[in-house]
Amino acid sequence: MVLEANLASVHAISLFVVLLCICILIGHLLEKTRWISSTIIDLVIGFSTGAIILYLSKGTSSLLFKFDEQLFFNYVLPPIIFNAGFKVEKKQFFHNFTTIMLLGAIGTLISFIVISQGAQQLFKHLDVGFLDFGDFLAIGVIFAATDSVSILQVLKQEETPLVYSLVFGESVVNDATSVVLFNVIQKFKLTTTVVGSTVARQFVGDLVYLFVASTFLGVIIGLVCAYVTKKMCFGRHSSDREIAVMFLMAYLSYMMAILFNLSGILSSFVCGIIMSHYAWHNVTANSRVSIKHGIAAMSFVAETFIFLYVGMDALDVERWRFVLHSLGTCVRVSASLLGLVLVSRAAFVFPLSFLASLTRRGAAEKIGFRHQILIWWAGLIRGSVSLALAYHQFTTSALTQKRENAMLITSTITVVIFSTLVFGMLTKPLVWVLLPSSRKVDNNNESPEPTTSMTTLLGDLGLPLFSNGKDSKVNMTCNLARRSILRTFITTPSSTIHFYWRKFDNSVMRPVFGGNPVR
Repeated sequence: MVLEANLASVHAISLFVVLLCICILIGHLLEKTRWISSTIIDLVIGFSTGAIILYLSKGTSSLLFKFDEQLFFNYVLPPIIFNAGFKVEKKQFFHNFTTIMLLGAIGTLISFIVISQGAQQLFKHLDVGFLDFGDFLAIGVIFAATDSVSILQVLKQEETPLVYSLVFGESVVNDATSVVLFNVIQKFKLTTTVVGSTVARQFVGDLVYLFVASTFLGVIIGLVCAYVTKKMCFGRHSSDREIAVMFLMAYLSYMMAILFNLSGILSSFVCGIIMSHYAWHNVTANSRVSIKHGIAAMSFVAETFIFLYVGMDALDVERWRFVLHSLGTCVRVSASLLGLVLVSRAAFVFPLSFLASLTRRGAAEKIGFRHQILIWWAGLIRGSVSLALAYHQFTTSALTQKRENAMLITSTITVVIFSTLVFGMLTKPLVWVLLPSSRKVDNNNESPEPTTSMTTLLGDLGLPLFSNGKDSKVNMTCNLARRSILRTFITTPSSTIHFYWRKFDNSVMRPVFGGNPVR
């Protein structure tokens, strides 16, 4: 029996690897297609495979193996998040840091409130079943988590650096905020709408603590990795060792956060930024290329794995047995949740973008209405984080044991598939309409081709951590000589912070942790 079970597992894994290869090949062939992104291809192949398995198993199963949220959180998600932090355009990210935090953190909280309260009111008129207050809060978090992969595959960073930076940065901060908020909700296990002031203060306190502690842990592990790679000089004897140290320390930042009940997403993202700023400069040139492409490849495979599984899981027989007799209710629940996603997204994107534009100087820095529409659209797609949180909340050992739980899992999968397919297919035409420059470039086939030159490959990783691309050391020195530090900080906070950070970074941090000093 053990050998048969192991053999079945080998067969399932082998078939899944074949499907991953097929997804990559077809995605490459359809790279230039106007309507289809790689996530859509993954979903369609997963759905088709699930239908074939369902037919061959005579209606008993559509899956190669059962989904485990621990598998997702511990092994699939870490490379995606670390790659996001490692390759983040630091110049744009920190230049737009205030706006990104406004949309990613405050916006996620607004979306969470709108969705949880809206679901509580709408579900009263639907035959969903019994859900306590904690379930509605979890629903708010699940559907507040965005997935901007599709639109990031379409937006060109060279043409629209502002929109790309805001969409990318908000997506990462949104995921971190959603998971932290979900962890706090799980800790308090609220079952009633009556929440005392003491519980409210503890709730906010834990939220702030998780953010600060997770960030601090990511910084510490990133600096430890930088110090080790600088002092040990692995590259003199073996590039394999320094590559292995970078990869293992990156994974350690995620797992230690989980060990201490912190946010692995936030810790891993911050660690990626620190390691790209310090540790990456301490390894040999060949190792830099291997590390950058190795992390990106693992992230790509993980994303493909997620959407491939979601496609197969859409036909899961167990859940459809619960909701088959309430198919109309399931459709109404899915439509209600999708409507809440649309409304909650608009409730904060347009007002917060308008407020952020008031503090920006120059027409090029303003977040125009067309850009706001793209930012709103990018956050409509729901993906892997929403699915993983839904499984964690409404399943036990990957099994759905209640009708209401099965309905919510099915509705989550429906929203994920619908938003990815429909919104994802309309993303490229929308970008073409709102950003005519993209159409011109695509029609002329002038999109920049990947280059293997070292200068392009290193890219933004060599830029200062808090650079905004507008200030210079000479100008800042002259300004500080004429005006007080406080006055300069009030008038040009971003430039002032960057100026003093660069001085501290060059004189204290880089001599200890490595990296090329920026003059």
